[in-house]
Amino acid sequence: MIQTSGLSRRRLLAFGAGAAALAAAPRVWAQAAAPAAPAGPFSLPKRAYEANALEPHIDAATMDIHYSRHHQAYVTALNNAAKDNGMLAKASSVGELLADLNQLPESIRTLVRNNGGGHANHSMFWEIMAPNAGGAPTGEVAAAITRDLGGFDKFKADFEAAGLRVFGSGWVFVTVDKAGKLALLPRPNQDSPIMDKHMVLFGNDVWEHAYYLKYQNRRADYLKAWWNVVDWKKIDERYAAAKAGKLAI
Repeated sequence: MIQTSGLSRRRLLAFGAGAAALAAAPRVWAQAAAPAAPAGPFSLPKRAYEANALEPHIDAATMDIHYSRHHQAYVTALNNAAKDNGMLAKASSVGELLADLNQLPESIRTLVRNNGGGHANHSMFWEIMAPNAGGAPTGEVAAAITRDLGGFDKFKADFEAAGLRVFGSGWVFVTVDKAGKLALLPRPNQDSPIMDKHMVLFGNDVWEHAYYLKYQNRRADYLKAWWNVVDWKKIDERYAAAKAGKLAI
């Protein structure tokens, strides 16, 4: 039998109590909670689906971080800036700010370009995706894709190629004018076609934060998988709104 001194027994008892307390303690994860959003004229739009609804094509963790962290950061930056700038506080929409970007004071122009663009781009992005979506477009949008972009198969290949050509971070958009004519338009960073007086029909986010947790550096795989969540019904609605001059973002 192994003999232990009183001091050794006390150390063993103390160690056991510490280990038990550690095991019972709640786990603390490295990811901090999202900060409270400041009040202001801009807000995070409500998604029509849960974070896991677009799996397996877009995973729940990416969707949650993308929406509640990245998009929220753009909204927070705009609201913080609005506290000290009446032009931001009185703006009727982020689209209005982007369309008249050069009319803003130079001191806030870059902030609005980056964060206003991010807010508008992502608000559109959540809207044109849905669970149980995908497939091919129909109706007027399908006809416009055939007329202006060479047909759906060619358009998809060109869209994916444009997404791969974006160096670093950016977007691939399809723009639409009031006559219903479509164009393919990649943009860097969070630049929005609204800044150039173009209406956005739909687009895909090719920033790494949109796909890296699931696809790592395989942007091509992400671009191909994304078609499975494109909501052509919503895009049809946006197309009709664009032709009526009522498409805001």
